[in-house]
Amino acid sequence: MKTFLLAFTALLSIVNPLSGAFIFFGATLGVDERLRAQLSRWVAIYAFSIVCVSLYVGAYVLGFFGISIPVLRVAGGIVIAMSGWRMLTEPDATEQRRNETPSPRSISVPPSRLAFYPLTMPLTTGPGTISVAISLGASRPTGFHAPLFEFFVETLVAVVLLTLCIYLAYRNSAKLANLIGPTGTSIVVRLSAFLLFCIGIQVLWNGAAELLGSLPLGSAGVS
Repeated sequence: MKTFLLAFTALLSIVNPLSGAFIFFGATLGVDERLRAQLSRWVAIYAFSIVCVSLYVGAYVLGFFGISIPVLRVAGGIVIAMSGWRMLTEPDATEQRRNETPSPRSISVPPSRLAFYPLTMPLTTGPGTISVAISLGASRPTGFHAPLFEFFVETLVAVVLLTLCIYLAYRNSAKLANLIGPTGTSIVVRLSAFLLFCIGIQVLWNGAAELLGSLPLGSAGVS
């Protein structure tokens, strides 16, 4: 169970479905409950696909294109920080959408199309999650034997449990928002956006530190 606990806790901490639920609710405020339920289901499906691909083939894809994990973390940190900053500085989405849309509305665009960007990527399973998943996948056992099979089973269970948490949190985001009220929702959305910005800076710093640490030290002037 060591691999399962490591994978689940690492992915859950970076995804944070509970705080993501309030961001999801703020982004979908004004749509009817049926559409929000469909969006939450598609976000969970896309999140499962992204994490699995990153976990099992992500390291090979990066190797093919010659991209290192530190570079991925730097790029991912920039994207996450920009998303958090945009959500942090934009007008209050709750009040703005309440004024623009007094009643729930339906959207003609298919939910599968709306759910991917930006609800899934980068707000739910963005570059930070991808880099964590790739790092976990890079530590898999080599060779076709029992430890490799156990790795696949334990990580797959962790991803399934993670996406279930995402679905349940997003599906019940309206109930969570109603529980704490409009003011509380606005506060939580702002705090979640700030934490998202901080996570982006931390991911960026981790990648930059690894890149700087890999630079060769010059020996000029040393006899």
